[in-house]
Amino acid sequence: MKQILIISGKGGTGKTILTGAFAALVKNKVMVDCDVDAADLHLLLSPTVNERNDFKSGKTAFIDNDKCAQCRKCIEMCRYEAISDDFIVDPIACEGCSFCSHICPADAIEMQENESGEWYISDTRFGALVHARLGIAEENSGKLVSLVRQKAKELAEKQNCEYVIIDGPPGIGCPVIASLSGINCALVVTEPTLSGLHDAKRVIEVAQHFKVPIKLVINKFTLNLEMTQQIKKYCEENNISIAGKIPFDKAIVESIVQGKTLLEHSYSKYKELISDIWKELS
Repeated sequence: MKQILIISGKGGTGKTILTGAFAALVKNKVMVDCDVDAADLHLLLSPTVNERNDFKSGKTAFIDNDKCAQCRKCIEMCRYEAISDDFIVDPIACEGCSFCSHICPADAIEMQENESGEWYISDTRFGALVHARLGIAEENSGKLVSLVRQKAKELAEKQNCEYVIIDGPPGIGCPVIASLSGINCALVVTEPTLSGLHDAKRVIEVAQHFKVPIKLVINKFTLNLEMTQQIKKYCEENNISIAGKIPFDKAIVESIVQGKTLLEHSYSKYKELISDIWKELS
């Protein structure tokens, strides 16, 4: 079983569009959306949720008023000013450090686990999708990414799938690092802009640090042919294989508006190109 990750270094390069095209093209796979902070692969795949599970992560202080002696020690010692004068904890201000619970002489403060989001196993017209939603202002998205990937791997093994195709998060932070671990190949999707090249370089450095094989796709390459040449030069100098180039095309925008994958909308136009890119990965 191969795990293929599509990442970008920045948002808006088109990685989810390409992931959706792979969903329509490739058989015998499980799809995963690891962009848990702002998941959008479901907009193209229209999943039917079969299994819904809570994701718990981090803790928030809770004061038991029946035990509280109102000594104010917790209020005075909380660096985050998360406890009000009437001994109520602000769950957003509380960082879950547990210090208040350790210093409370009445043992009136309990650290309660947060329900930070949900993760799902769903069916789509292209097969199984494992995805998640992190709650507003919640943290530990990297932990949720690891959980989603583990569940997808277990499902793929159960169904004897050949591939796990992962729509990764943008950037180079904790969720990206969690997405990269144990991957067979990372496909970096970039665009011919200064920010596109800059952020592609950063995520490539992260992938190289973890010794993950890398391929690159230049999306919307016709928008700036000069910048496209700069990206090609960078890849040549750093021994990075370019798996393909996708032109800027209004048909791609139309496919998104219609909630369709690229191959559903423009099969004859893009089937060969998407197939060639996939061959480079598989």
